Amino acid sequence: MSGHAHDHSHGHHHGHDHKGHSHGHGHGHSHAPASFDRAFAIGIALNIAYVVAESGAGLWTGSVALLADAGHNLSDVLGLAVAWGGAALARSAPTKRFTYGLKGSTILAALANAVFLLVALGAIVTEAVQRLGNPPAVTGLTISLVAGIGIAINAFTAWLFARGRKGDINIRGAYLHMLSDALVSAGVVVAGIAIWATGFGWIDPLVSLVIAALIFWQTWGLLRETVEMSLAAVPRAIDYDAVTEALEALPGVARVHDLHIWPMSTTEPVLTAHLVMPEGHPGDGFLVAARTMLRERFAIGHATLQVEMGGECAAC
Repeated sequence: MSGHAHDHSHGHHHGHDHKGHSHGHGHGHSHAPASFDRAFAIGIALNIAYVVAESGAGLWTGSVALLADAGHNLSDVLGLAVAWGGAALARSAPTKRFTYGLKGSTILAALANAVFLLVALGAIVTEAVQRLGNPPAVTGLTISLVAGIGIAINAFTAWLFARGRKGDINIRGAYLHMLSDALVSAGVVVAGIAIWATGFGWIDPLVSLVIAALIFWQTWGLLRETVEMSLAAVPRAIDYDAVTEALEALPGVARVHDLHIWPMSTTEPVLTAHLVMPEGHPGDGFLVAARTMLRERFAIGHATLQVEMGGECAAC
């Protein structure tokens, strides 16, 4: 829902300001990611502190579960930093070389975040498999206590990003990363209690594998979507045929061809299309109305339309 509201509000903004186009952009979007700066700063600080505490506890108790979890939390700090960098770069003004600014860096950041998660997964699985054969003697309750703090920290950080997860895949990457960590910590808590109750050391690596499967399932979706974005696929929220029909329904439009829709950043789609209008050019008012329609119905804030009379193209 929040993503939708955001699209409308930023779309609304362009409406006021067609002449100062670049000005309109910087202006309309800075408010969206800016509000996550605090979330990133708090998340990174809390996670660094927790990694230090958790790895210390892991060494002290001899629990590889805690050390693996600490390693995973360290990948979070990295993931958050990358997502933050992407969001910050996306606010840079357009230049003659990067005419869209660096908005695409949010796509790269989301992609990197998915890759980090998969690397962290590999480490957890390797660790767990080794320990299944040779379960260490660990003190269950200490493990549960330390991991319990981890649930609180990760869940809180995830909550900081929760409202942005629908509208921005970069923020969703950060959100999923923190949520998957809260799950890992919860698993470690359960493992600790189970080990304390039964004395079975192999419970600990088994739980890590179950959690790894959960994280993989989440990450795969994120990875697929960010790769699609990198390849300039039509954003999943937009129905290509519906856009075609909407443009063809405009007064005077006989045909639409060369319609391209692609993501400039994780939150902003771009559209270009050729409109065949045999009656001649309908004037600027028509173009403004068409762009307004695309913004209001499909949340496409950047549309470039080319009007053609259809004469020289009669053959096609």
